[in-house]
Amino acid sequence: MTDALSPSAPKASLPDGAIPAATLVIMRPSENGGADEILMVKRSTAMAFAAGAVVFPGGRIDPDDHEVARRHGAGIDPEDGAARVAALRETLEETGLAVGWPGLAERDVAEVRRALLGGALLSDILAARDDRIALESLVPFARWCPNFKEARTFDTRFYAVAAPPHGHELTVEEAEHSHIFWASAAATLAMADRGEVSVIFPTRRNLERLAQVPDFQSFSAHSREYPVELVTPWIEDRNGRSYLCIPGHLGYPVTSESFERVRRG
Repeated sequence: MTDALSPSAPKASLPDGAIPAATLVIMRPSENGGADEILMVKRSTAMAFAAGAVVFPGGRIDPDDHEVARRHGAGIDPEDGAARVAALRETLEETGLAVGWPGLAERDVAEVRRALLGGALLSDILAARDDRIALESLVPFARWCPNFKEARTFDTRFYAVAAPPHGHELTVEEAEHSHIFWASAAATLAMADRGEVSVIFPTRRNLERLAQVPDFQSFSAHSREYPVELVTPWIEDRNGRSYLCIPGHLGYPVTSESFERVRRG
C-alpha cells in the first residue's frame, strides 16, 4: 500500500540529548521457500522504552564501540563504524547470535556472550583472541530519531545483514527481552494487525519497507537506491485528523499513519 499523499519532510535535525544507538535486521532464507525470515525480539514489559514491543536486536552505542571501530573499521566513517560495532555486540548479547565475526567458532559463542554480559570489553576480547569483526558485512539503510517527548530519544542507525550459519538455540537476554522468533516482515506485520504482537512506529515502517523484497540480496540492492538520511517523524493535520509522517523519498511504501493508531515508543 502506498500513501495517496507523499509527505515532504521539514528539515530534520537531531534533538538535544538524543542517545546514539544501532539496530540490526538479520535475514535468513525461509525453509518453505518464501520471503526471508527476520530475527525479532520482544522487549520486556519492564523496560522504559518500547515496553512489550517486538523490535529488531540492538541498543545504545558504548564508548568501547568507538575503540573497536577505530581498530576494525578501516575506511568506514567513525560514527558509522561505532554504530556497526554496537549493532553486532548488542545482537550477540541479546540473542546469542554472533554476526559479522567469522573467526568466532560456534563452541565459543556462549563464553564470549557471558563475558560481554559480565562487563568485559569487546575490544579486549578481540585483542586477546587476535581476532577481527567484519563491519563491512553490514548494509546501512536507515537512520531514525523520533522525538516523541514522552519516550527516551534515540538516534538509531539501521543495518541489514545475512544470518550466519548456526546450530545452537538462540535465547533472549532476560533482563531486556521475553521472547525471540524468526518471521518474514509480512508475517510480523500480519501478527501486529491481528493484535498478537505490538510494534512501534519506526519498526512498522521498516517492516513495510522490508516486505517489498523477497530476500537479503534484493534488500541490499533496494537499500543502495535510496540515501540514508535522518528520519524525524512529524505531525500533519489532514481534514481535522492528525497524521504522523515521514519523508516520501527514502524507500518507504507507507509514509503516514493516523496518530491515534500509532504506537510511538
